[in-house]
Formats: sequence, structure tokens, C-alpha cells
Amino acid sequence: MADYTENGGKKPGDDQLKPLNLKEKTNKRASAVAISATGEPGDMPTISAAGRGKIAEQILQLAFANGVRVREDSALAEMLVALEVDSPIPTEAIMAVAEVLCYVYRANGEPNPFDAILNESEQEPGQDD
Repeated sequence: MADYTENGGKKPGDDQLKPLNLKEKTNKRASAVAISATGEPGDMPTISAAGRGKIAEQILQLAFANGVRVREDSALAEMLVALEVDSPIPTEAIMAVAEVLCYVYRANGEPNPFDAILNESEQEPGQDD
């Protein structure tokens, strides 16, 4: 049985050198996407602005300057930044976008249109208010 307490708990081989030609990717360019939603039933949210690098920084600066709530979701941003401006959110991303929009509505203290849709779907058929 090996005792690793004498070398700080490290197992043999834990302190091996890494090859110099393997670098961690730390210079990933930032992405930002602005989403517009009318809140009308049946209207899909659309991409109102999208970009990487300096454009992403400008989108974020405009959002902060105008009091727009920002939520970080790098996987969703990477998916949406590839779309054209004014295009609707693809069905693959609609649940993630709905979560973001719910967060924004709650953070702003505004009525959440998604709650109304959810309440309608929870009512039993034939049950009227």
C-alpha cells in the first residue's frame, strides 16, 4: 500500500510536465445576442442584434446603458450569434430563450406572457373562468 502523505498527497506522475505545444484556449471571443419579443401569442422572439468580439462589447454596452437586463449563457449565445438579424429563434433554442425571457420579465417586474400561456394550458378542457 502506497503512502502519499509525505509528498503532499500527490500520486506519482501527478506533477508530470505538459508539452509546450498544447495550450489552453483562453482567447475565446465573446459573443452577444439581443432578443426582441412582442409578447403577443404566436409571435416568435427574433434576433435584433448579434456579434462577436468588439460588436459583442458594443451590444453589451448599449444594453447596460439602457437598463436592459443581461443574462450570460455562452452555449445559447454561440448558437444564436450564427443567425441573421431579424430571424426568428429556431425551435431547437426556444426553450432556452423562453427561460431567459422569463428571467428578464421577472427581473423587470413586468407581467410574464409565458405565465399566461402556462396557466391556459394547465386548465382542464371545458373549464372556463
